[in-house]
Amino acid sequence: MRRRRTRLLVALLALVSAAGCAAGPSVRPALVENDGKTTGAAPTRTPGVPLPPLGEPQSPTLKWADCDDDTRQRIGTPAVPDSLHFTCARVTAPLDAPGEPRRSVVRLLALKAGSGPVPLVVVNDVDGEPGSVYAARLAATLPPAFLEKFSLIGLDRRGTGLSGAAQCVPPDTRHDLIDADPAQGGLGDVLDAARKAGQQCAIELDDSQTALDSWRAAGDLDELRKQLGMERLDALGHGDGSKVLAEYAVRFPGQVGRVVLDGVPDPGADTAAVLDAVAAGAQSTLDAFAADCAARRCALGEPKAALAALADGLRRSPASTADGVPFGPGVAMFAVYSGLTQRARWPELADAVTAARIGNIEPLAAFAAPVLHDTRAQPSRIDATIATRCNDSQTRLSADQLDQVAAGMRAKYPQFGTVIAQQLAWCGPWPVRTEPLPAPGVPGVPPILIAATAADPATPQVGSTRAADQMPSAVTITWQGAGHGALPASPCVTEAARAFLIDGKIPTDGTLCPA
Repeated sequence: MRRRRTRLLVALLALVSAAGCAAGPSVRPALVENDGKTTGAAPTRTPGVPLPPLGEPQSPTLKWADCDDDTRQRIGTPAVPDSLHFTCARVTAPLDAPGEPRRSVVRLLALKAGSGPVPLVVVNDVDGEPGSVYAARLAATLPPAFLEKFSLIGLDRRGTGLSGAAQCVPPDTRHDLIDADPAQGGLGDVLDAARKAGQQCAIELDDSQTALDSWRAAGDLDELRKQLGMERLDALGHGDGSKVLAEYAVRFPGQVGRVVLDGVPDPGADTAAVLDAVAAGAQSTLDAFAADCAARRCALGEPKAALAALADGLRRSPASTADGVPFGPGVAMFAVYSGLTQRARWPELADAVTAARIGNIEPLAAFAAPVLHDTRAQPSRIDATIATRCNDSQTRLSADQLDQVAAGMRAKYPQFGTVIAQQLAWCGPWPVRTEPLPAPGVPGVPPILIAATAADPATPQVGSTRAADQMPSAVTITWQGAGHGALPASPCVTEAARAFLIDGKIPTDGTLCPA
């Protein structure tokens, strides 16, 4: 107990005293400095090793059990076809907390969708749907050829979904973390909320607080590979799920099978510069959303004007959801941003903004609900998001720097600059990572297919391209469309992924797919 109290005291002191550090200038914006080490020049591209053949499980140890009804309940709408069935299993992996012996474990939920002979592991964004739900939904939308060859294995990343969800941020604090006004004020209130969140997470998570990161999630994937009975890991990453797989390739290059990364986060160590590009991607996606809305002749009208009018109306007449959660302009813009990341829901998003302008905020509030609300089946996504992204980063900014960055991003990106900038405040009080950041790529890895999207609000093309440049075996294909990820929205990218995964056909590097 004395050792536990000592660790807790150290963690709390770190939270209270954390502030901006400076070890080298950042690229953009000019005022930001970060204390992460540079990773050096991009690796030289080499032919690498051949694409390995597909294998099938040999002596798997996972015990699969029917979870069809529970999965359909978690998915909600739109429902998946009755012909698709789901089974679930538990994967045990070491917690591997920094400075602790490997005695503690985490139990992770894995879901199998379909009955193809080859397991294809699916890893999603930490702030998106849990991997199990994402894999189930993806299985319902991919061409039949995928499920004839593969069974999709969705894994809830550590701290998410039903894999020991973090659930450490006080419910009323979650609202304050996403409520920065897009048009005025600084990030002081968000930083105060982040302090409360960090202090409570230090207490609730204890040893696991700094063990929720992408590097250890990559280790979880290797435990899954072993328990699936596979010699190599064949996998599909979406968004920052691709980051986990990129780090898997660094940690376990000899176990990499056929891997597709659908949108990859920028590996740059300067989080502020990375998020600036994310905000630019969000603005570009809003333009594509506007074009889509005009083509469908939706009732929303011009989206930028509609969003400005909505925010002004919420400032004049603050609203609350049916369950009493305040719904101001900050939460409203966060909800819109969340909707833009889900291309299939754009018509629903347009209708929701239209309804909110005449006083019915519930449809729009539904886009923010996965962050604001917390149940056993659907834990809030923001807890694990903060833990993972702050543990993955060494960037910490002072309060003054945060406000200056927010002001700059607001000026450049009026709708979403503040929405994205407030993510920097989330990490302000979080313990600074002391372990070195992993290199973004290593030689000797089979070809990895990276799909980039021209207007992506979460993993913009510029970041995916920079990530590919630092991976010696990366082969890129770019969809000239809009949305978060190209699968399965782009038939061209979907076919290239099918040919790569099933036929072993490697596309020409730099291939473009039309919008």
